[in-house]
Amino acid sequence: MEYQQGSTNIFNDGHKETLPNATAVLVLGIISIVGCFCYGVLGSICGIIALVLASKDVRRYNLEPVKYTPSSYNNLKAGRVCAIIGTILSVITLLFFIVMIAVIGIAGFNHPDQIFRHYQSY
Repeated sequence: MEYQQGSTNIFNDGHKETLPNATAVLVLGIISIVGCFCYGVLGSICGIIALVLASKDVRRYNLEPVKYTPSSYNNLKAGRVCAIIGTILSVITLLFFIVMIAVIGIAGFNHPDQIFRHYQSY
């Protein structure tokens, strides 16, 4: 058993741990991309949570990189990228729906008699 530099465990037996939130970040990042089609709300919530969890695990990995497996770090990076993409798409979708609601509302205030005009012919 040998001591590896940067490790807090003197008797390191070669066993590496996975980052605790790597899988959760990956799943939430994918959900944020899919959730951008749910009016942007679900995607932005999942994306922001994934980014917060990813930043915590990146700090944890940078403190002791020899303690964690490279595959869990790669999952963390992929989930972070998915979360960034999903959050951006969700915010764009959310802003689109807010603008559409505002445009329809302004049109309704400017011409309230023409909103239901096509229903009066029946």
